[in-house]
Amino acid sequence: MFTLPNYTTPDFSEPFFINAPSVRTMPAPMDGVVPENFYATTIFPEYFKIHNTWQLMRESRMDCVVVIKDDHPAAVEFRNVKKGDAVVVGRHEDGGNGVYVDHFAFNKKQNETDNFSFRTSNSRETAYSRDYDRLYELLEFERDHGYLLWVLGPAVTFDQDSRNAMTKLIENGYVDALFAGNALATHDLESHFFNTALGQDIYSKENKSMGHYHHIETINRARSCETLENLVETYKIEDGIVSACIKNKIPMVLAGSIRDDGPLPSVYADVYQAQDALRVHTRKATTVICLATQLHTIATGNMTPSYQVVDGIIRPVYFYTVDISEFVVNKLKDRGSLSSRSFITNIQDFVVNLQRRLATPKDGHFNK
Repeated sequence: MFTLPNYTTPDFSEPFFINAPSVRTMPAPMDGVVPENFYATTIFPEYFKIHNTWQLMRESRMDCVVVIKDDHPAAVEFRNVKKGDAVVVGRHEDGGNGVYVDHFAFNKKQNETDNFSFRTSNSRETAYSRDYDRLYELLEFERDHGYLLWVLGPAVTFDQDSRNAMTKLIENGYVDALFAGNALATHDLESHFFNTALGQDIYSKENKSMGHYHHIETINRARSCETLENLVETYKIEDGIVSACIKNKIPMVLAGSIRDDGPLPSVYADVYQAQDALRVHTRKATTVICLATQLHTIATGNMTPSYQVVDGIIRPVYFYTVDISEFVVNKLKDRGSLSSRSFITNIQDFVVNLQRRLATPKDGHFNK
């Protein structure tokens, strides 16, 4: 049975914290511009001393500035700063300038081992049996108590079994929001119409004659219906990821890119609108699972803190990256999201393994 680790709040009754000054702010000189020596956020729990009281920033995101609003700290993207906002300045994180970063939140003491040991990080040679078991337990816990955000690359839809497995995970309550690009939704819908993805049969992997038309034919049908909801209704689509999300009212954030065909209706063409839409969900996410999509994984990781406050309890955010490439799963760590965990495996097999092992709810209801 999965249980959340306990978080111990720093002891702000210690003399150092009592004697520390309150945060210092300066007004933003203009929209989208902040004062010199601004403080930038991390992924860790951050406390700000305001009117002699230490406050946790409840909704964080790395690489933002901190604006004091109504005597509370808020992480704000540079582009969203308004002239006159009270921006926190000073770059110490040890409490000496009214800012304290709890870098070691949720870290447990390691079991005593020899100083030298093999295979201390994940690689293509890693055995993942225990990692899978932990993930099964976590997802069953999160289905009832958390907020599960999935970040999907189109490879999930390139195989019949993984597409079906992802659909069942959505239907069984293991997905609360989905982030992807135009391709994921396009090829999922192409699979419905033609049983192909990029013109290749999703079961036999046989390339179909004129199959290169299939995805753009799919996009054209979708655009003629103006919305994905109308498309599902018009063509009575009962299978696949897009249909499952729509019928189960699971929000999808589809972000466009320069190389997109079409794109589908509801795809965000403006990257900052897509970022704002995604942040609605990273603010709530308690577990994030990213499958075979390097850029979307990095984007999500950079927007997701290492903690959330749920019902007044500070808890960790679990972040998984899954890819066949060691480079891809390690890339996120290079970009600052140090709390990510990785599976180096074929993502079609990964999704099928999850779906086969996770319980199906008995009554179809979840305790969200």
